[in-house]
Amino acid sequence: MLSVFLLVLPIFGLIAVGFLARFVGLLNDRTGQGLSDFVYALAIPCLIFRTLAKATLPEVQPWGYWLAYFGGVAVVWVLATVIARRLFGVTETEGAVAGFSAAQSNTVLVGIPLILKAYGDEGAVPLFLLIAIHLPIMMTVATILVEGRGTSPLTIARRLITHPIVIAVILGSLARLLPGGLPDVAWALINPIAEAAVPCALIAMGVALRRYGFGEGLGLASTITVLKLLVHPFIVYVLALHVFQIPPTWAGVAVLFAASPSGINAYLLAERYRCGIAIASGSIAMSTGFALASTILWLTVLGAG
Repeated sequence: MLSVFLLVLPIFGLIAVGFLARFVGLLNDRTGQGLSDFVYALAIPCLIFRTLAKATLPEVQPWGYWLAYFGGVAVVWVLATVIARRLFGVTETEGAVAGFSAAQSNTVLVGIPLILKAYGDEGAVPLFLLIAIHLPIMMTVATILVEGRGTSPLTIARRLITHPIVIAVILGSLARLLPGGLPDVAWALINPIAEAAVPCALIAMGVALRRYGFGEGLGLASTITVLKLLVHPFIVYVLALHVFQIPPTWAGVAVLFAASPSGINAYLLAERYRCGIAIASGSIAMSTGFALASTILWLTVLGAG
């Protein structure tokens, strides 16, 4: 329990830094928005590019593994969107943010250290296979859903082609084809920006949480937290072990990946489009807060560690 607590503590610490900096006036709302813009336009694309460019994917794709995890993603994304729209009366874009909040996992700060601690080197291969495609797929789909509201297909295509996330996915995929990879001088530029993504995003979210709080979205944040921490991993658990019969270690990695709290990218998406910010920030804060208890539950169910 203590080790899991120590895993989620840095997340709260960085959010608290942003919250307190805004509270005492060291940062203002405009600074927080600018920091979010930097992360979304530069830092996250660099992180995606680096992930794809350096990823080692198998020649034969583990389709059961992909389907088990992303099947859970699809179900909770749709559920969260429908619940947000019909029960909480949010807009279409806010509904997309709610769905993304329920489906996107915090892989960097929680997923990676937790899974490696539970499964060791045996869990590294399925973990990094999932990481290699998780962020690009999730961010691209979320962008399409948000950009596609009442917009012509030609306009959507134009926006996607020039979108930093999509550009990063394309360039990262092309970089894999380069013989010998990128030169060291290129990585010397890319790595520092990519490393800044997570801390800057969490601090910016703390600023936003001070500004927006949970507002009227406490009920929706609670719903998203349940979907993220319980429903999502449960669906993956059933699909992985009882439908596709994936090896236990691979199944456990997928379940713990799904059981991670809402990822910071939901907040970045909301801040980018200035919509659903309270929903995303509240869901991330709440799901992270309850992640300790839910993680212990899933580790017990899986018999991992």
